[in-house]
Amino acid sequence: MTSTSPTPQTDTSLSRRSLIQSAGGLLAATALAGYASAAVKAPVSVAAPTVTGKPMKGTLKLGIVGCGGRGTGAIVQALRADPDTVLVAMADVFPDRLESSLAAVKEAMTEDKQDVEKRVQVPESRRYLGFDGYKKVIDSDIDVVLLTSYPAFRPDHLRMAAEHGKHVFAEKPLSVDPVGLRSVLETAAMLRQKGLAGMVGFCWRYHDAMREGYKHILGGEIGDVVNVYTNYLTSTLSKRPRQAEWSDMEFQMRNWWHFCWLSGDHIVEQSIHSVDRLRWATNDRIPVSVNCLGGRAARNGPEHGDVFDHFSAVYEYAGGMKCFHGTRQIDGCPNDNTDYVYGTKGHATVDGWKPKIELFDLDNKLIWKYEGKPRDMYQCEHNELFASIRAGNPINDMERGAQSAMTAVMGRMSAYTGQTVTWDHMMKSKLDLLPKDLALGAAPEVTVAIPGQTKLI
Repeated sequence: MTSTSPTPQTDTSLSRRSLIQSAGGLLAATALAGYASAAVKAPVSVAAPTVTGKPMKGTLKLGIVGCGGRGTGAIVQALRADPDTVLVAMADVFPDRLESSLAAVKEAMTEDKQDVEKRVQVPESRRYLGFDGYKKVIDSDIDVVLLTSYPAFRPDHLRMAAEHGKHVFAEKPLSVDPVGLRSVLETAAMLRQKGLAGMVGFCWRYHDAMREGYKHILGGEIGDVVNVYTNYLTSTLSKRPRQAEWSDMEFQMRNWWHFCWLSGDHIVEQSIHSVDRLRWATNDRIPVSVNCLGGRAARNGPEHGDVFDHFSAVYEYAGGMKCFHGTRQIDGCPNDNTDYVYGTKGHATVDGWKPKIELFDLDNKLIWKYEGKPRDMYQCEHNELFASIRAGNPINDMERGAQSAMTAVMGRMSAYTGQTVTWDHMMKSKLDLLPKDLALGAAPEVTVAIPGQTKLI
C-alpha cells in the first residue's frame, strides 16, 4: 500500500556494494577521489575513452541478463551487428519473460532469413531463472554480456562481468543511488584496465542527426554555450494490475518503473536520456550542485508505487552557469523532447523525435539544419560496439554514463528532500536503495517522499 508518511530514505551500510575490493580497486579509489575534488574545484570534460586490446576473430558468444522488451531488442541488434555472433545463454527472474524473449529473438532471426539454429543456441540448460541467474550467464563461456535487467541490480551485474573478463553492453541507468554509481565508476576503471568494452545504452549518442547537430554546436557555430534547457515531457507509463498469484515483490517488479528502488524514478529511468543530452551540450561538464522541484499531481493507485510524476531541476556549474531540465509523466498534456541550447553567437533546437535540428544566429536567422535521414540509433550503437571489439579498440563510455546517472540521481534526491544536493555529497552519500535480501516474497515498504521532511542521506 502506498503511504505518504514522511519516512527518511533508507540509510544502509556500504557493505553490499562495498568499494575498493576488486583487482582494480586501487585505481578506482584514486579516480573516485579525483571526481569528488573536481566537482568542487572545476568541472571536467570526459570523452568516451577507448582502450587498445586484442582484435577478436571467430564466433562471439553472447549472453543476456534481463529479458524484457529492451533486452530482447538489444539481443536482436547484437545478432544483426555482427554475422558471427551467437546467443548462447539467457537469464531472467521470471520464466515467462525469458521464454517470450527467446521466441521473439528466433522470430526476428527468421524474418532476417538467418539460420536460427546456428544464431540462437539456448537450450533449457542455459536458461537461468531467479535473482542469481545472472551469475550463471556471466560465469559461462560467453564473450559479451548484455545487461538489461532492473537498474537496481546493474552495479552487481557489472562488477561480476568485469571480474570475469566479459565485454559489456549495459542499459541505462547504471544504478539508482550514489553507492551503486560509485561501484560502477570502479567497474568502469576495471574494464578499462582489462581492455574490455563497457558501452552504456545512451542511444541518442549514436543517433546520426544528434551527432551531427552536437558536432556543429560544440564546434562553436553558436559560440560558447552559456545555457541549456532539456526536457522529457510525456504520458504516464503503463501499469500492470495486481494478480492474485503475485507476491508483493513480484507485483513491484512487474511494475518496476513505478518504484524508486527498482527504477530510480522517471528522471533517472526515462528522462535520463535528456539529462545525458544536457551534459552533451555542456561538453560533459560535471555540475557542482542542483536544486530540483518535484511531486505527484496525477498519480494514484498501488501500481503507481512511490515515484513522482514531475521534476524541474536547476543545475549549477563552476563559474555560475546554470542549466535546466524538466520532465513530466502526466496524461493529457503536450509532449516534448527538445533540447534548447543557447550560445554567445546564437541558439540551437535539437528535437530527435522528428528529427528537427536547427542552429540560428543572434538575429534568429537559420545558419544550419540537419537534412539527412538518420538510421536506427539502437542498431548503430551495437554496430559500433561490435566493430570496436573486433578491432581491439573496445568502446568504454561507462564512466561518462555513470556521471550522467549521478547527475539524474542527484536531481531526484534534491526533489525528494527539498534540499540543495552537491556533487561532493553524491561522492560521499551512503544512500543504498537495494534490499539486503532479494526473494519473491516481501517487498520494500512503499513511501512517497515529502520535500522538506524526507531526510537527505
